Amino acid sequence: MRKEKAEVWVFIEQKEGQIKPVSFELLGVGKKLTVDLETKLCGVLIGFKVKNLVSEVFSYGAEKVYLVEHPVLRYYRHEPFRDTVVYLARKYKPDIFLIPATSLGRDLAGGVATSLETGLTADVTELSIDKEKKLLLMTRPAYGGNIMATIICPEHRPQMSTVRPRVFPIPERKFPTKGELVEEKIELKEEVYSVKRIGFIPKEKIINLEYAEVVVAGGKGIGGKEGFSLLGELARLLNGEVGATRLAVSAGWISYEHQVGQTGKTVRPKVYFAFGISGKIQHRVGMQNSDFIIAVNKDRLAEIFHIADLGIVGDWKVFCLALIERLKREKKIEK
Repeated sequence: MRKEKAEVWVFIEQKEGQIKPVSFELLGVGKKLTVDLETKLCGVLIGFKVKNLVSEVFSYGAEKVYLVEHPVLRYYRHEPFRDTVVYLARKYKPDIFLIPATSLGRDLAGGVATSLETGLTADVTELSIDKEKKLLLMTRPAYGGNIMATIICPEHRPQMSTVRPRVFPIPERKFPTKGELVEEKIELKEEVYSVKRIGFIPKEKIINLEYAEVVVAGGKGIGGKEGFSLLGELARLLNGEVGATRLAVSAGWISYEHQVGQTGKTVRPKVYFAFGISGKIQHRVGMQNSDFIIAVNKDRLAEIFHIADLGIVGDWKVFCLALIERLKREKKIEK
C-alpha cells in the first residue's frame, strides 16, 4: 500500500462558534501548497460544541478535518490548546502547519513549536514550495521591513509559520461541504491547568480595521490629533475605519489598534485613503494589497505615489474637507 504524503494543516481559529476569516485565507493559500506537494489540505478545529463548523471548513477547501471537542477547550487558554495540538501533530505528523498571526495564534504557535522541537517563522507574508526540494519557502519582512527574508526549515517537522490576516485573499466558497472527519478523544483535566477563566470584559468598541472595506489613514503629515478627528469624520461617512502609520501612533495622535504596517495590522480594503503618508516600506507592507489606493501628499516625490492608483499632490486637509462636504450633501446631512 502506498503511504500517503504528509499533510498541510491549517489551524482553524474560532470564537464563540464563529470562524475567524483569517482561517479561510490560510485554507486558500494552503490549497495552493498542496498542489505542488500532491497531498491533502486539512483543518484543525478544537473547542467545545464546534462540530457544526466542520462543513464550513470543508467548503473552503479542506479535504480532512481533525476535530477535538472537550469542555476544557471551551475558551482559549494556552496550555490545554497547546497540549491538544501537540498531541495531534505527534500522532499524525503533518509536513506543514499554518497558524493565523492573531493574538491567539501567536501565543499558541510558539508553545506548539517549542514542544515539537521545530522551527517557527512569524508574520509570514508569502508562502510557496521549492518544487525540487519540496520545502516550504516562508517569506517575511526583516531588518525593519527594508528587506524580505525567505526562511526554510529543512530538518524538522512540521514546517510552521504564523500568517498575518489579510495578506492572502479569502477563496471562493465553492468546495463540497463534506470530507473526511477525524474525531479525536483526548483526556484533559481542568485541575492540571494553572490559568482559569473567571470572566470576560469586552472592549467598548472593537475596531475592525483588518476587514474594513474602506480605510482612511493618516501619517506624519496630518500634523496632530485634530487631523485624525477629521479623518474619523470622513471614515464614518464612508462606513470605514481610521488607520495610521507608526510615526502617528508613536506621537500619541491615535491609539496603536489603528496602526497599519509591519508592526501593526495588514489591511486589504476596497479603498485605502493615504493622507500625509510618505509611503515607507514598513507601512506599505501592511496596505499595498488594497484594491484601490488614493494618496494625497504635498511632496510630489513621496514613495506612496509609486503604489497609488490615484495620486493627488496637494494639501490633504483641503481634499478631505471637500470630500466630507460632498458626502454630507449626498447624504443630506445638516452641517
